[in-house]
Amino acid sequence: MKHNGTSTPASEDYLKTIYAHTEWQPEPISPSALAARLGIAPSSVTEMVKKLAAAGLITHVPYGPLYLTPVGLLRASAVVRRHRLIETWLVREMGYDWDEVHDEAEVLEHSLSDRLLDAIDERLGRPAVDPHGDAIPAADGSVTARAGIVAAEAGPGLVGVVLRISDRDPVVLRGLARDGIGPGTVLARLGPGVVRLPNGSIRHLTDAEAASIWLAAEPTEEPRAESKR
Repeated sequence: MKHNGTSTPASEDYLKTIYAHTEWQPEPISPSALAARLGIAPSSVTEMVKKLAAAGLITHVPYGPLYLTPVGLLRASAVVRRHRLIETWLVREMGYDWDEVHDEAEVLEHSLSDRLLDAIDERLGRPAVDPHGDAIPAADGSVTARAGIVAAEAGPGLVGVVLRISDRDPVVLRGLARDGIGPGTVLARLGPGVVRLPNGSIRHLTDAEAASIWLAAEPTEEPRAESKR
């Protein structure tokens, strides 16, 4: 990806973070929340926000929430596409576990050529989602919307397919993977923090796990556990 005054690794990280913030919930991100997510000083965010706004990539009022413009959305989706394709490639082709790919992708997303990225996409079969279940935008920026509900807020009795699991916490990812919980797993919510797995076993979720799992909003049929003899 070619860089100019408003397309640098730093600016791309800003756009990607703003984009990801509203993928699974409707509230726009505030400058203070953006600073916290990026782990930088609010004053630094203020300066970059001014640059992005001047470039027509975001809109905002002082101290107000940040919104991507159509041009900013297209730029952000391109960065997100790179990041998630790289994560998928690292898991499928390079032997990485899903809790190890985020930091690697953070570095590689700024350096891979468009030609190599397209070759990776083709080799992987043009995947629609990454290893965590997050949608991979198409080259034109389009994505297929999916309705979901976070497990911590799901009502008792809901049986839903896991759509995605937040990749923010590697410890959470490792813990869920040990019990075979990932995108595509059908979970039955029995009560606060308690779910039944497809094999019939009961799993108590930590608060962090319950806040990281997103289930399909449409209920599904719970698979029958195999009888033990």
